[in-house]
Amino acid sequence: MTPLPTHDDVRAAAARLAGRVVRTPMLRHPVLDSLVGGTVLIKPEPLQRTGSFKFRGATNAVLRLGAAARAAGVVTHSSGNHGQALACAAASEGVRAVIAMPADAPAIKVESTRRWGAEMVFFDRLGTDRHALATRLAEERGATLIPPFDHPDVIAGQGTVALELIEDAEAAGLRLDALAVCTGGGGLVSGCALAVEGASPDTQVFSVEPEGWDDTARSLAAGERLPADGQGSTFCDSLLSIAPGELTFAVNRARLAGGVAVTPEEVLAAMRFAFDHLKLVVEPGGAVALAAVMSGHIQARGRTVGVVLSGGNVDPAVFARALH
Repeated sequence: MTPLPTHDDVRAAAARLAGRVVRTPMLRHPVLDSLVGGTVLIKPEPLQRTGSFKFRGATNAVLRLGAAARAAGVVTHSSGNHGQALACAAASEGVRAVIAMPADAPAIKVESTRRWGAEMVFFDRLGTDRHALATRLAEERGATLIPPFDHPDVIAGQGTVALELIEDAEAAGLRLDALAVCTGGGGLVSGCALAVEGASPDTQVFSVEPEGWDDTARSLAAGERLPADGQGSTFCDSLLSIAPGELTFAVNRARLAGGVAVTPEEVLAAMRFAFDHLKLVVEPGGAVALAAVMSGHIQARGRTVGVVLSGGNVDPAVFARALH
């Protein structure tokens, strides 16, 4: 069994990543606070390198490789954000990267990944076992597989998002009552849960997923890993994991306060709000946590609630839909 990451691993990742990742700011807006009747603290990861929080975990994982592993390169599978993050992290350290990506991934994510010099391997989203494909590619090349979420170094790196937000909130004289986190396979929310465990243990952490892809919420309710029904919209393309990771769910089961799901309409409203008031471009999957707070699925009235906007890599046509 792979040892589960801990709060200390998140702290170590924060030290390792200092100066290598963007310490994104904490944002507030009076219109949002008035809308929900509470205090909302936004963590805008669209401002991160490669446009999402994924750069944190990917960089931490690459930096943890030994010399022989670096020489052999890295492999992953990704719907886009982890792929371009790992490609960038690998390029920054002079490491070769192979990225397996769905053939229908948003063009902006494909081009951003290719720009970092990674080798691209495309596959059918619905008909391919992506983990098996990436495992085979790694074995053929003698490379290290760094999956998008179910990896201790990736989880620890993602947790630095919450660590920074907690620190910035405390500097402003605030403590988080709750934290809403966009969730696919669970790497970000599990890392955030570990950060909260040691830095703000009274804070409730909630996973937020798209309707029909709420495998983490279903699994939390059942106490065991369960798949999503996969019948929901594919609008939130970065959050279409069928089931939680083994490591991520082992972390989340004991630490999350619960999970909620949001509709495409609620996501569109959150994207539009972020653009109009926060002046941020947020992709659908990156907006689900804000959607959950704005729609009341996570109660903010009279409370201080953190919201992670996890990414901003959205095709122009999709973003235009939010604006209209």
